[in-house]
Amino acid sequence: MSIALHSCNSRILCGGCSNEFNKNLQFSRFQLNFRNRHQFVDFTSCRRLFAAVDRRKSPFFTICSAKDADVAAFEEANFSSEKNVDGELTCVMKFGGSSVASAERMTEVVHLILSFPEERPIVVLSAMGKTTNNLLRAAEKAVSCGHSSVSEIEELAFIKELHLRTVKELGIDNSVISGHLEELELLLNGIARLKELTLRTQDKLVSFGECMSTRIFAAYLNKIGTKARQYDAFDIGFVTTDDFTNAEILEATYPAVASKLYSDWTNDHAIPIVTGFLGKGCKSGDITTLGRGGSDLTATTIGRALGLKEIQVWKDVDGVLTCDPTIHPGAKPVPYLTFEEATELAYFGAQVLHPLSMRPAMDASIPVRVKNSYNPKAPGTLIARNRDMTKALLTSIVLKQNITMLDIVSTRMLGQFGFLAKVFSIFEDLGISVDVVATSEELDRVIEELGKIAVVKLLPHRSIISLIGNIQYSSLILEKAFSVFRRTNVNVQMISQGASKVNMSLIVNDGEAEQCVKALHYAFFESGEVSDAALNNGIVESVPAN
Repeated sequence: MSIALHSCNSRILCGGCSNEFNKNLQFSRFQLNFRNRHQFVDFTSCRRLFAAVDRRKSPFFTICSAKDADVAAFEEANFSSEKNVDGELTCVMKFGGSSVASAERMTEVVHLILSFPEERPIVVLSAMGKTTNNLLRAAEKAVSCGHSSVSEIEELAFIKELHLRTVKELGIDNSVISGHLEELELLLNGIARLKELTLRTQDKLVSFGECMSTRIFAAYLNKIGTKARQYDAFDIGFVTTDDFTNAEILEATYPAVASKLYSDWTNDHAIPIVTGFLGKGCKSGDITTLGRGGSDLTATTIGRALGLKEIQVWKDVDGVLTCDPTIHPGAKPVPYLTFEEATELAYFGAQVLHPLSMRPAMDASIPVRVKNSYNPKAPGTLIARNRDMTKALLTSIVLKQNITMLDIVSTRMLGQFGFLAKVFSIFEDLGISVDVVATSEELDRVIEELGKIAVVKLLPHRSIISLIGNIQYSSLILEKAFSVFRRTNVNVQMISQGASKVNMSLIVNDGEAEQCVKALHYAFFESGEVSDAALNNGIVESVPAN
């Protein structure tokens, strides 16, 4: 059966002769093989064409007859097979800091990876354990301690001891990381001399964590006879904005990363070990970071770039849970989520995923599987574009604490065009997120500016409780939720249901928030009670649908 590749109404020009490709390419079960896989054309559009056929394979490259020396032949390939074809890369496996926190944990993760012989993974790693936090604390102390005392900083000593102990226990030579440890101390000395820590320097500083963990991991794999190659993300095409500490990945990243990783893998089947969290500023050329938890975004970006079949995010919990287990130990794993649900969960405070990490996977329709590296046999959570929502009521409860609410009142708002636009423009001008006002200094500036157009009342110490689920049944969800609030004598101060089809948020006092989460969790996930309204709507479960 032939397969049609459509070009989405865009012009596709060949890198060999600049002729326009046929917009409706037809071929049977064949794939192109190249005599010289180094000579690729610009394949941004070609990658989109390939994705329409099978997202589990590497990007589809093509070259016209003007470069026919690069094309060997058409070879038959079964695009529908679930098995790995010709040893192509199949998935991304991302491991967080706790998963690689010690030599013992690294050994366990290596065994975990090798326990899936059918997979050809790209591995993305975070820094070891709490290394990122220790690097930031070391920098803060360097600013105030003075140049002569840098070597005495406790966090620096801990970082050195952890990494040197790890390489020793793994039987790896110190040279794998010794240069980075020396450079790290020199950088801290520079910070101490200047008595200043810029955001640019901070990003350079925290990059040492991922750069060392990936080098140790790759060296250990090679030591035990499994070929591996270490990559710094900022050297393989991760191009970002120059927003240090919270940079955004640019579209140019995708073809660059795919070209580098695919060509290296074709020449030598060594497992790629890539630093998470890091990129390179498009203008400055300096190291940038993607925000805390940004290794998830690194993983999904690589998955989309190469059109892989799955992205695996390995954490220290059994997938995405029905609530924060530190608040309520009875939290249960959620077996399935949609991309939209996962995005809302991350945005409103769930620590399992980076808020922006779902976008690349969603764009390419690549499923994301969240699993527990400490308990690899647990099924985890599968995140995909769609799932059966017919019997799903509530998926998860997320708590975001220490929120400040601003009550803005103005009689001029009535009948006045553009009032809300003025309010939001003030936040934009001050560079402050509407739902995250972090410091008292920022609050003072906001109140001063808003006070020119309205009366502003400050309401600190609030919490947002977000109910993520099937908002098609919002009346039923609110019925059960307010029954809980009534029994616990909690006053809900605000309710919000925005454009999202999966989220409703309620604001309560900080001191009541955790009590509310526990009570809500019992009502939705543990009591087994279903109201008359649920029966009338055809809902028979108040737990996540399987």
